[in-house]
Amino acid sequence: MTATNAMIQGILQGLTEFLPVSSSGHLTLFQYFTGQHEEGGLIFTVFLHIGTLLAVFIAFYKTIWGLLKEVAAMATSAVKIRSKEDFLDFFRKANPERRMIFLLFISLLPMLISLRFSDFFTGVVERGDIIVVGGCFIITSILLFLADSCPWGEKTAATMKYRDAVLIGAVQAIAPMPGISRSGSTISMGLLAGLRKDFAVAFSFIMGIPPVVGANIMEYRAAMDEGLGIEPQIVLIGIAASLVVGLLAIFLVKWLVQSERFKIFAYYTLVLGVLTIGVGIFERLTDNMIQGLMMELLNYI
Repeated sequence: MTATNAMIQGILQGLTEFLPVSSSGHLTLFQYFTGQHEEGGLIFTVFLHIGTLLAVFIAFYKTIWGLLKEVAAMATSAVKIRSKEDFLDFFRKANPERRMIFLLFISLLPMLISLRFSDFFTGVVERGDIIVVGGCFIITSILLFLADSCPWGEKTAATMKYRDAVLIGAVQAIAPMPGISRSGSTISMGLLAGLRKDFAVAFSFIMGIPPVVGANIMEYRAAMDEGLGIEPQIVLIGIAASLVVGLLAIFLVKWLVQSERFKIFAYYTLVLGVLTIGVGIFERLTDNMIQGLMMELLNYI
């Protein structure tokens, strides 16, 4: 893999991880048409998530720092629990930061179920079946259209219900499917649940931190066992590109949600989904003719 190739994938990751268009879907298409949808492509995709993870920490550092301080306060309070009433007050008298921690924890529970299907998700990525990717793009589009049509909500960490966290977590659990946007689906479900727009964005991006960290740990172990097959400097170029572009994309999403321009991504993913399915059918009928032409073209670049 060349430095230019790594930078292109880093830019794609940074843009599509936070814009509601599915980073995994776009990377799967890119890797398919460049012949990189094997194991090496999957591992490199996971490493690119390090850059976008850093972008989340930078963009939401105030909220994340507040949550970390509350975790320390919770540990102190837990030590002081002496009775059943103290235990109940630990939850009943929770401030917004503590409630958000509880809500984030609840939202992650559906991910435990999706772990049973991790091999299936990985297989879809490695096979590069773009017809499946196209169908998932259309699912993302439907969620975005539904969110755009719902009335404005006012729920924050202080008023959000635990069932709302479960619903948001449920759509995150299917986001490993390439073409289903994690940010798009979780923000959409948050808006459908009545969350305030800025809080829906923050909750969506912060709740994505644990799954990304977990995926990176597992794939890092796999890379060390099998060998990454990519030079470290190439990986760093991809990470740097995804970090810088990811930061820009986060601020763009914040603005788009507040300015009610989210619907443009619903149209985009719908058109892309239909085109992807059409190209996928054509590829099957012609024995991957477009992929072959693209790979030949790249050899001259």
